Amino acid sequence: MFRISSFILLALCIATSVSAQNFKPLFNGKDLKGWKQLNGKADYTISKGEIIGTTKAGEPNSFLATEKDYGDFILELELLVDPEMNSGIQFRSESKEDYRDGRVHGYQMEVDPSARAWSGGIYDEARRNWLYTMELNPKAKTAFKNGVWNKYRIEAIGNTIRTWVNGVPTANLVDDLTPKGFIALQVHAIGKDGKAGKQIRWRNIKIQTENLKPSAPDHIEVVNLIPNSLSAQEKYNGYSLLFDGKSVEQWRGAYKKDFPKSGWQVSNGVLSVEKSNGAESTNGGDIVTKKQYSAFEFKFDFKLSEGANSGVKYFVTESEGNKGSAIGPEYQILDDERHPDAKLGKNGNRTLGSLYDLMTSNKIPASQKKIGEWNQGIIRVYPDNKIEYWLNGYKILEYTRGSKEFLDLVAGSKYKDWDNFGMAPQGHILLQDHGDKVSFRSLKIKDLN
Repeated sequence: MFRISSFILLALCIATSVSAQNFKPLFNGKDLKGWKQLNGKADYTISKGEIIGTTKAGEPNSFLATEKDYGDFILELELLVDPEMNSGIQFRSESKEDYRDGRVHGYQMEVDPSARAWSGGIYDEARRNWLYTMELNPKAKTAFKNGVWNKYRIEAIGNTIRTWVNGVPTANLVDDLTPKGFIALQVHAIGKDGKAGKQIRWRNIKIQTENLKPSAPDHIEVVNLIPNSLSAQEKYNGYSLLFDGKSVEQWRGAYKKDFPKSGWQVSNGVLSVEKSNGAESTNGGDIVTKKQYSAFEFKFDFKLSEGANSGVKYFVTESEGNKGSAIGPEYQILDDERHPDAKLGKNGNRTLGSLYDLMTSNKIPASQKKIGEWNQGIIRVYPDNKIEYWLNGYKILEYTRGSKEFLDLVAGSKYKDWDNFGMAPQGHILLQDHGDKVSFRSLKIKDLN
């Protein structure tokens, strides 16, 4: 037993030593050799083996950036931040004269000691804004601790970017916009009247660029921005594609056996309903999944044309007969500014992201994209009938199917005469043809039973 135990102990020691050797320091603890300052003029100093960033009034965001670019890597560091300031770690980032006069842009792992608690989320600095909000992973909001050193980890391997705070997985992003770039330590801007002198400290900054081995999959939400693809973690967590960019095999026309011969188009990985006369189901008609679902998570990317109207319905049974658009609870898809339906209904309950004609979405400006840009929607139906709507990383609506609130809403809506509206134990998922051009991609389903 002693020999076996000794052998195992030796093997573990060797493995730990090899792993430690793969990491190389990015900061020598003495000076800023290998680093350069970009954009703002916040103070960066060194003391006791730490880099100290100090805010300066009237300065824009400041970045202490590596002179070297990095593509695939694992980065670890520790940081201690003033609870009244904001910061972040840039990676795969760039500064180019032809982009906003050298403005630093690229991925950022958030440092957020505020009550919002988005530390570990992924922001796209000076470009697309939030890519992974911590609303998608609320359990990890408590990972960051104020007043103590926090350990940050970033794994950027291929198109997959994952982050951890104090060993807790915080974000998982799949994206291919920028495959390499510098790493930078941010001191956030403050206004001319802002209180200067707030500090963030970094230490034990190290990086691994060879023999990279991704951490084991976990169960947090994945934001996948590569169309019609499934990442390793999405597969691990049980997602499958309902549209792969080419085949409509898993769909058929509502009330029909086959997919519509006209009115819908598949081109360049996108499934689009073609523009006709702006009326419900008068061209190609709605399409539905061949399978029925009870508890599930449905993810869908959608893009609106100007003035367009569409929707995603669920618990669709087709039991009402072929009379226009099939009936079921609906995630409204609408150009709120240009389509007249936005002003109908009650209190905006026909606007984008609403439970159509029943409940108004609580979307905020940060959750909304411009017309012509891609959005990601999520409909999540739990086994206990709680249902959530999400839009671009923000939860915008929540209700419980069959609750008194839900039944009262139905009684005051256009669905009041439909028996047992929205209460089928299972049903099809439907993409609506409302006579306007609306495009879909990255249609994904996960069983929550």
